[in-house]
Amino acid sequence: MPKNDLKAPMPTLPEPARRRFLSGLAALPLAAAVAQTSTPAQANTVKTSARIVIAGGGAAGLTAASRLASALQGARITVVDSRKEHHYQPGFTLVAAGIKPQGYVISPTSSYIPKGVEWVNERVAEIDPEGNKVVTESGKAVPYDFLIVATGLELHYAGIEGMDTARIGQNGLGSVYHSPQAASATWGALSQFADTGGVGLFGRPASEMKCAGAPLKYAFISDDHLRRRGNRGKAELIYMAQSKSLFGVPIVAEKVRMLFQDRGVKVNHEHVLQAIDLDKRLATYKTPTGTAEQAYDFINVVPPMRAPEAVRNSPLPWTEGPFAADGWMEVDRDTLRHKRYRNVFGVGDIAGVPKGKTAASVKWQVPVAIDHLIGDITGKASAEVYNGYTSCPLITRLGQAMLIEFDYKDNLIMSFPGVIAPLEELWISWVMKTMALKPTYISMLRGRA
Repeated sequence: MPKNDLKAPMPTLPEPARRRFLSGLAALPLAAAVAQTSTPAQANTVKTSARIVIAGGGAAGLTAASRLASALQGARITVVDSRKEHHYQPGFTLVAAGIKPQGYVISPTSSYIPKGVEWVNERVAEIDPEGNKVVTESGKAVPYDFLIVATGLELHYAGIEGMDTARIGQNGLGSVYHSPQAASATWGALSQFADTGGVGLFGRPASEMKCAGAPLKYAFISDDHLRRRGNRGKAELIYMAQSKSLFGVPIVAEKVRMLFQDRGVKVNHEHVLQAIDLDKRLATYKTPTGTAEQAYDFINVVPPMRAPEAVRNSPLPWTEGPFAADGWMEVDRDTLRHKRYRNVFGVGDIAGVPKGKTAASVKWQVPVAIDHLIGDITGKASAEVYNGYTSCPLITRLGQAMLIEFDYKDNLIMSFPGVIAPLEELWISWVMKTMALKPTYISMLRGRA
């Protein structure tokens, strides 16, 4: 079994700061204090016979279903999704770090479907916004008056020549994003690497992606595991940055650069993984001057990401601009409403907006989209706006993290001023990531956070 060497003593929080921290938990956008178990009754429910279809039953889709079920009376709300397991994706990195067991991120989708909401347990095969219907894999047509697209995204492993997801966990191959099973297998591969040392490769794709901080935090986690086993001197860690920056927010990018420099993590900019030879342990990167090969003993592969086929092949994607190539859905960045089909909204990973492929973004996006949808039903236009809020609890070593929160304009946001500073490595931020976020995420799914 891989070692779990998270044995460093945890610092105690001074009592005044501790009280401020606990009293402020409910204020954190994705950290309501307690996960509730049922959907609250709303005093001002709206009566309607509208047919509302939610394409996708992940974090965004389930959150939308809970909020709609709470706010509307008489509506026919249908979730279309084939997945019987719900995956708490923010926990994948924790599994791959040896901090949490594989089962920590798995629960039944059925437990989050609100009472009165129909669940069509099939894959979305086609979206027809002209005919106002969603078609399932079996050919079943589900008509709608309003559509919320929450399909998530596709991990495009086939975009890396030679990649074989069946071999994750073998011969130094890791890939945290693929699945709970792959995250656990990645931990096995990383643990073996931490015992022996060698060359470790990290990086991210050039495409838009979910939780862009995850590849960075896995490099930090790997560094710390090597140090705890006394093998950091036997290892060379290289982060292959897809661009000239390490993070989309300049001040955060500079902080990460400084931390990498301090920890001895080498950075190669403008390197995008193009191919991999799993037997030879050789990665090939596309660079501005051609291709570059790099041998490795361990690699964390983060595949390119794109919209699922049902969205890519529909009229919904952007037709021009930075989000067109990978099929991201064309929505107004402030309201999440489709720019050409006014009865269609896109939330979560599928939305083609400058920020927002995190669970924290779902917390802010879904209420805005729902408010505009209900405004259409009541005839009272909503003024709600999504400001691009997203957050990244960026683990920098086992036991410490930076809670990075920002918006469309790259403004840093502080949910706990005076307690959590965004660019400081803190034990409190580690507690938020490893203990507080999952129950509050579940609260979000139930429409309570």
